[in-house]
Amino acid sequence: MSLHKIKITCFCVLIVCFTALIACSQQKSEIHFSGPTMGTTYNIKYAVSEQITPELLQAEVDKELVKINQLMSTYIQDSELSRFNQWHSREPFHLSAQTLFVMNEAKRLGDLSGGVLDVTVGPLVNLWGFGPEARPEKIPTAKEIVAAQQRIGLDKLILSEEAAVKTLPDLYVDLSTIAKGYGVDRLAEILESHNIVDYLVEVGGEMRLSGKKSNDEDWRVAIEKPLTNERAIERIISVGDHAVATSGDYRIYYENDGVRYSHLINPNTGKPITHNLVSVTVVHPSSMTADGLATALNVMGKDKALILAEKQELAVLLITKEEHGFKEYTSSKFDELVTIH
Repeated sequence: MSLHKIKITCFCVLIVCFTALIACSQQKSEIHFSGPTMGTTYNIKYAVSEQITPELLQAEVDKELVKINQLMSTYIQDSELSRFNQWHSREPFHLSAQTLFVMNEAKRLGDLSGGVLDVTVGPLVNLWGFGPEARPEKIPTAKEIVAAQQRIGLDKLILSEEAAVKTLPDLYVDLSTIAKGYGVDRLAEILESHNIVDYLVEVGGEMRLSGKKSNDEDWRVAIEKPLTNERAIERIISVGDHAVATSGDYRIYYENDGVRYSHLINPNTGKPITHNLVSVTVVHPSSMTADGLATALNVMGKDKALILAEKQELAVLLITKEEHGFKEYTSSKFDELVTIH
């Protein structure tokens, strides 16, 4: 079963990693294994370890990914999150430490972004036709938008050390905007628990890197050019020991009477975004945090995103669509941390 569904306010752009699988007597050996997870795939590359075999490591990785799915999937009917969503009560619902950890980060990023990252935004997503239901026959009315907005809100989700409370019994939580990033962080922690310090972990485009490649060169990540009908590279970067996440709005959308409706919806307005910011890349120590921030900043738009990035010292690359092509903007922290090739 799949954790990943069409993201409420997020679409994780494919990030291509360039690595060389080199093995010779003068160089470290490199291991690569992959598999299916969360409706997508994962890839892990690392310098060979004497502490654990690739087979045992992959078994440990697969076990952890199955666990995360069973906790946070909205597709698995008896997952912990699904059972919470089916709990139509204002009484506390006991949750695992992992699910509460991700929920707390979702709430923190929601507050940080002024409410534009909202993991309860499902009713608006469905209203605009980007959920599991089909595209609407007509554009929602102002009355319908207000009604959907009344069914969402992070303020309606109260968290304690062991449980969560819904002040609105029908509140629906979808963690897919940051759960993949959380999965990346957990896999990185597994590698580090075996003293593996040179690695690349990737789940569905969300990435975390550490150390060097087998040839002692930096890991390189390609940021995709935000084109609708083709795939091309915008930038190739090295980020050191950090995670990388990219969000864009240029592939999931529909048009109605000549108007383009993005899948990225601002909970504060109840409507899809209309600005020209089409791609956001965030570099951060945590893949989970980078994942959520990329979505939030993309919804905010270029000017507000840059202001928040400078205020919070976030490393971000923004790409806007202008009349004559794309234009890049970077934060001070991005210029400090990132090497552009």
